Amino acid sequence: MSTKAKVSVVGNGIMGTAIASRLIEVGHAVTVFDIDREKVANLVKLGATAAQTAADATAASDFVITSLNTAGIVKAAVFGAAGIAEKGDSTKMLIDMSSIDPVATRELARELREETGMAWVDAPLSGGAPKALIGKLTVMAGGSEEDVQNARAVMDSLCANYTHMGPNGAGQTTKLVNQVLCALGFQAVAEAVRLAEAGGVDAARIPAALSGGRADSNILQEFGPKMAARDYSPTGRIDNMLKDLEAVQSFAAAERLPLPMTGAITELHRLFVAHGIGAEDTAATMKYFEGF
Repeated sequence: MSTKAKVSVVGNGIMGTAIASRLIEVGHAVTVFDIDREKVANLVKLGATAAQTAADATAASDFVITSLNTAGIVKAAVFGAAGIAEKGDSTKMLIDMSSIDPVATRELARELREETGMAWVDAPLSGGAPKALIGKLTVMAGGSEEDVQNARAVMDSLCANYTHMGPNGAGQTTKLVNQVLCALGFQAVAEAVRLAEAGGVDAARIPAALSGGRADSNILQEFGPKMAARDYSPTGRIDNMLKDLEAVQSFAAAERLPLPMTGAITELHRLFVAHGIGAEDTAATMKYFEGF
């Protein structure tokens, strides 16, 4: 990348921290904001500049990345007191890397452009914090062709696969498709690991044994060893997956679209959350087989 951008990251959780860390590492001028000041302080140690509000973060940057949990939180960060919209204008772009409802995305993007002239690209991701840290995310982008292309000034530092899927909301719809595939894949790997263990097979050897065959997948290779080792180090939260699955269910209900496997995996995630492991890593679904 020949040019460096002024970028703010609003929301410094697991993903936001990984995104900001990567952008700092490759030389962008990064400003960060989160209501959790400890998270901000950790990024300042890496070279970021702290902002006191989302508005201040926007004033300092040409690109504002949001990495937040729900459409309601994104709306508050953008249009609430001292929010992004207060300092937004036609020279700036919001890149929402949250996973939120496509309908809400379209409305928020329209409102921001009408109020401030600020562009909006929905850019939900797949690959989690590990891929963000090495710039190998898969990102499904929604927005105008021009805006999606202009966002490459930042996204090329974060992505190995960056695809324009259509207008605002199309990226978020594609993320819902991604989450259905991932949730079913995670559960399939968990059950396969437990099956191997019950049969006296070293489950840690399953990913290598199946590598290159039809059962192989990135999820198997990454999460098979984690689940076999009961390694619950954070990569993505169970309750965040439930949020996305419930968004899929809401969309499916509106379209009267039967998704039986998605319904089953959604109920399993509700069970996981009800048993108190919602804040844990996806690999912690293995606790189901141990009575939580």
